[in-house]
Amino acid sequence: MRDIRNILVVRLSSIGDIVLTTPVLRRLHAAWPSASIDYCVKPGFVSLLERSPYLQTIFTTREAPSGEYDIVVDLQNNLRSRGVLKNVSYDRLYRYRKKNWKKLLLVRTGINLYDTLDSVVDRYMASMEEADDIADDARGCELWLKESDRKFAARYTTGRALRLGVCFGARHMTKRYPPRRFASVIEMLTEKLDIRFFLLGGAEDTPHAAEILSALSPEAASCVVNLAGISSLTESAAVLEACGAVLTNDTGLMHIASAFGKQLFVLFGSSVPEFGFLPYNTPYSLFEVPGLSCRPCSHIGKDRCPKGHFRCMTDIAEQAVAEKILDYFNSRNSF
Repeated sequence: MRDIRNILVVRLSSIGDIVLTTPVLRRLHAAWPSASIDYCVKPGFVSLLERSPYLQTIFTTREAPSGEYDIVVDLQNNLRSRGVLKNVSYDRLYRYRKKNWKKLLLVRTGINLYDTLDSVVDRYMASMEEADDIADDARGCELWLKESDRKFAARYTTGRALRLGVCFGARHMTKRYPPRRFASVIEMLTEKLDIRFFLLGGAEDTPHAAEILSALSPEAASCVVNLAGISSLTESAAVLEACGAVLTNDTGLMHIASAFGKQLFVLFGSSVPEFGFLPYNTPYSLFEVPGLSCRPCSHIGKDRCPKGHFRCMTDIAEQAVAEKILDYFNSRNSF
């Protein structure tokens, strides 16, 4: 391919999907280090990218890009992303091939045509398979924090106790381990370890944080720092960076934690690995209920269990989760 001067990457949302584009940005920069790379994203997610060393300009859907580019990489591939390109011309266009039909077939019929468990990152890269200059670097996701984010985290993460981030939220109910189950795990670990827990989530997660806290004994509750609805996205990221490990649902904060190479303990309910959202190139332990005929019930999650029993989450034993985390901390001197 001839010399590349400028590249535009488009991924409008959401948190996890955007974090999963960061290996793509790094590899584009490695392939064409002299090229200027721009990015278009929804305004609410700019903070995830604004300190990236690979980006020149960040556009949003309020102020869409325009002009000429050598390469456009549309990693959203929907009507909205096509709309933001209406004033953009390009020599070469790559679009993310989502293959949603495979997801829908698995959800609606149980027929699984996924022969590998490729990450979304791998699927992003497959959309550019014609670009031979781009190489896999076997590295994970990235996130770039401000000093103010780390100062915020330092206010809560001092001391020598072990630290476990707890990302208990998710947009859809079927992707959330029940709050009282999280409380049980916290209670068990408190009995065995000198440990602090950090509840992390957005304003929409605050009722679930309150439910976790209300289910705890006073002793266990004293070991919990509730930052749900208090910390910004990047402040939450800085807290995760300061933790020794992270217990998490399938949510955007899981991918943020993966950007710091954290040991992750991941709870999949209606999610399945075939959808491509396992942590990318970082150590993790996965808790799921294999062989459940109603799973997955959706490729994005639902607001209620269609069967009413919610076994995809309630069959995950709190003791099994706590023991795995306990074994990890006992085997490492993580602070």
